[in-house]
Amino acid sequence: MIYLFLMITATCLFLTFKLKKPLLLTVPFLTIFIYVTVQIAMVPLGFFETLKFIMSLR
Repeated sequence: MIYLFLMITATCLFLTFKLKKPLLLTVPFLTIFIYVTVQIAMVPLGFFETLKFIMSLR
């Protein structure tokens, strides 16, 4: 999975410099955010209970 994120990041960096569109730099952050959200949603507890559990781990 890390290689997929690295490939997305490298592609976005390349396209940002080639097309001169700095907005493309937000794509890697959005993909990681979506991935984390999907992983949290796959837990059988409710979404907010899962977030409370994750935040209570120390």
